[in-house]
Amino acid sequence: MSPEAPTPPPPHRHLSRRSLLRTGTAAAIGLGLGTAATGCGFTSAGVAAQEADDEPIEMKIDGDLVYFNWADFVDPAVFAGFEKEYGVKVVQSNFDSMEGMVAKLNAGNRYDIVFPTAKWAQRLVQGHRLRRIDRTRLRNADAVFGAYDYFSDPWYDPGSEHTLPFTMYKTGIGWRKDKIGDSLSGSWEDLWSSRVKGRVFVLDDRDEVLGLAALKLGLAVSTSDPGDLGDITDTLRSLRPNLRGFSSDSYNNLLTGNAVMTQAWSGDMAAMLNQAKDPSVFGFEVAKEGAPINSDCYAIPSDAPHPGTAMMFIDYMLRPENARRNIEYIGYPMPVAGTEDTYAALVEPFPMCVVGADELRDELYFRNSDAGGERARDAAWTRVKAG
Repeated sequence: MSPEAPTPPPPHRHLSRRSLLRTGTAAAIGLGLGTAATGCGFTSAGVAAQEADDEPIEMKIDGDLVYFNWADFVDPAVFAGFEKEYGVKVVQSNFDSMEGMVAKLNAGNRYDIVFPTAKWAQRLVQGHRLRRIDRTRLRNADAVFGAYDYFSDPWYDPGSEHTLPFTMYKTGIGWRKDKIGDSLSGSWEDLWSSRVKGRVFVLDDRDEVLGLAALKLGLAVSTSDPGDLGDITDTLRSLRPNLRGFSSDSYNNLLTGNAVMTQAWSGDMAAMLNQAKDPSVFGFEVAKEGAPINSDCYAIPSDAPHPGTAMMFIDYMLRPENARRNIEYIGYPMPVAGTEDTYAALVEPFPMCVVGADELRDELYFRNSDAGGERARDAAWTRVKAG
């Protein structure tokens, strides 16, 4: 199938990069999950694709780059530099959810590079939908693996054989200091404060909302135990007096005053600094009970038409100078050695946005459950949103 027509980047970066992210119940139920070892709702990759998975990809330009990612997640100047250096075009398409990404793959759309989150990367790997990446062929791979040991053998891709990390981020609480003061207690309990009655938003995201309550209660962030989910549901129902709504457009809610406190992704809070007239009005904290951690990944689909170009693009993005430029554009840290000071300077007003190598821990990542576990989490999410 021919690649889709390019999607031009937006002229102004005024929306949250994940403002369209949703994890609805129907989408999760529709995955048809069996166990974590199944294809997890993906159509069969076929024998030929599985055999191709084991073939090493040659580092060479073999066509234009057909790129599929969240909108506005690579600086257009970085794209332009890649195109000029290698004499190719970047053909862009965008998704607005992981479910949307998978639907396109299942429909037969072919891309050279995709960017799944960690739990979706695991599903793609186990569904034999990704090419193997020999990282010894990447000239700049040591910029990741030499500084961030966690990604050498992540739970979602053992041996990091099919992915490399693209971004990393965590979830915390953003608030308006001009409305409720300069500091919070440093706990998820702050969302329940009487000072913010009717003025709190949480993310419109199943895992994030169930996860914050799980951490508040000292439970596993991805628990699917019925008793745990009952406690989580009760806890979140008790938040209703403070809750104004569910929205993943966290920083715009703060900027407009629609919220005085919100659950927020660290990268979106960093991006807000580009829009805030006075950043000192805002704050961001990470709860002492724990903050969910996540990663987006570089991955090459098993049927990629130009896998060599995809390898060249990954290597290009791993150059510290390109990673630094992209970090300043998207507001999310990239685990590339030599970029840490760039991100720290970018988020100086919100130092808790920084994701250190020591914060990357298995138990803080959202994990895949079996079919029963996914249904139980979907049912809990439905009860939470119904009030």
